[in-house]
Amino acid sequence: MSPSTGRTIAVLGATGRQGGQVVRRLLVDGWHVRAIIRKPGSKKAVILKERGVDVFGADLEDPKSLDSAFAGAHGVFSMQEPRSGSIEIEIRQGTNAARAAARAGVRHVVYGSAGPGEETTGIEQWDAKIEVARQMKGLGLPLTVLRPMAFMELMVDPSFYPQSSTWYTMPKLAGLDCRIPWLSVRDLGAIAAKAFADPERFIGMDLRLAADVKSLAECRAIYRDVTGKNPPRFPIPLFLFRKFVGDDVLNMWRWLRVNPVELDIGPTYEIHPETMDVRTWLANSH
Repeated sequence: MSPSTGRTIAVLGATGRQGGQVVRRLLVDGWHVRAIIRKPGSKKAVILKERGVDVFGADLEDPKSLDSAFAGAHGVFSMQEPRSGSIEIEIRQGTNAARAAARAGVRHVVYGSAGPGEETTGIEQWDAKIEVARQMKGLGLPLTVLRPMAFMELMVDPSFYPQSSTWYTMPKLAGLDCRIPWLSVRDLGAIAAKAFADPERFIGMDLRLAADVKSLAECRAIYRDVTGKNPPRFPIPLFLFRKFVGDDVLNMWRWLRVNPVELDIGPTYEIHPETMDVRTWLANSH
C-alpha cells in the first residue's frame, strides 16, 4: 500500500503536456488526483475521468473557484501557460493560484517554472515565472520550483509550435552550435511526483533541470542516426512564425545565442536516475 494512497494532489493544466505527465505519474504512484481545468466537459476531461481522475472545473481568473478546487488537497502542482505580450496575465493567474493554495493550507506546492535561473532576462515567459515564484515565497508556501529550459518534445511534436521551427527557425536565431539544456516532459512529471512523495527533501528547493546538453547540430545528427531520416525543415518566414508564437519565443532563442546556458545534468539524474538523454528519448518516441 503506497503511503500516498488517498491523499489528493490538485493539478493545474492537467490536460496539457506538463500537467498531463504529472497526472500520469501521480496515478502510478498511488495518489488521488484532482484535475483543475476550465472545461470539465471536454473530451480530454472525459479521458481523465476514465483513468480515475477527479475532474474539477475552475478558472485561474476566478479566485473563489480556486478556493473550492484546492479545498482539502494535500498538494498543488501549479503551472500557467505563457501569454506572449501579456506577462501580466501569467503573473496574475499564478498569483491567484498561490494565494488560493495558501488559503487552503496545502502542505506542498510544486511549481512548473522555466528558464535559466532566478535573475530576470527580459524574456517575458521566464520573467513572469520568476515573479510568480517570488509571490509564492512571500506567502510562505511550502514550495518546490522545477525549472527546465527546453523540452525534447519540441523536436517531434507538431502541436508544440510549428514542428519544423525547431529545425529551421530556431537554428537561425539561436545558432546551430548553441548548446541547449534538454529535458523530456515525461521526466518532468516523474520528478514532480518524487517531490510530492518526499517533501522533507524537496521543499525549499529551486531545481534547474536538464537531462542532456546538446546543440541543435548535435540533436540533428542524433535524430538522423535514430530515425534514419533528417528532421523536418519546412522554411517558415519569421513574420509568419511570429504570428504563431509572438515575439517572446523569438527573443528567447536570440537570447540563448549570446547567453549560453550550461547546466550540470548530475543533480537531475540524482533525483531521477531513469531520466532520458536526447538519444534515449528519441529512440523511445518513435
